[in-house]
Amino acid sequence: MPTIAFISPKGGVGKTTAAVLLASQPARGAKVSVIDADPNHPIAAWAKDAALPDNLSIIADVDEDNILDWIEEAAAKTPFVIVDLEGTAAKIAMLAVIQADLVIILMKGSQLNAEQASRAIRVLKQHEKMTGRAVLYGALLSRNSPIIRTRAMGHIQDGLVDSGVPMFKAQLHQREAFRAIFSFRQTLEELDSKNVSNLDKAIANAEQFAVEVIETLRAQCSAAAKAHEVAA
Repeated sequence: MPTIAFISPKGGVGKTTAAVLLASQPARGAKVSVIDADPNHPIAAWAKDAALPDNLSIIADVDEDNILDWIEEAAAKTPFVIVDLEGTAAKIAMLAVIQADLVIILMKGSQLNAEQASRAIRVLKQHEKMTGRAVLYGALLSRNSPIIRTRAMGHIQDGLVDSGVPMFKAQLHQREAFRAIFSFRQTLEELDSKNVSNLDKAIANAEQFAVEVIETLRAQCSAAAKAHEVAA
């Protein structure tokens, strides 16, 4: 069962928001475990007073000594495991990456964020060399305007693609509803459209992201199966 880890070497890019949005999508029909390994425990704080779906469980008592055990236990119980991590330099982040089927690197559309994302990718590549295990990863643009695509952001995105950085086609836009899930302590689907503008567009945005994540994992599984057949 897939384990998906969220990392970002720079704060304020919507990493935790993206983790919550992704977790709540499959939780509508399948069990999902969210491991809050960020030292500030933002997801645990959100979930403390939230009326969570029965399929969604939060694990917060996590440190570098037990994170592998928590991931293994969660993967044995639920079809999806989402791990929200601090930056990339911490040992706990690298331990989680070892177990991840997909690593999502959050970034905003700025040159500084692009440089930070590139640094995170270099860390992943170093990990691959040390362990001999390839890490499936992708960069996700977040907190950008749903209406305007600036020339600077387009240039940065094109530059990353030209450099061979896998980029998610979906982007998580700057939306009131994404902030409201923490204000109202609810999942996106539980929010009331009377209180939050353009909720339908926010839900569609989150669904687009979740679908692409699932398709990415399926493609990876299919490629691995074909490689195994060839080797056999």
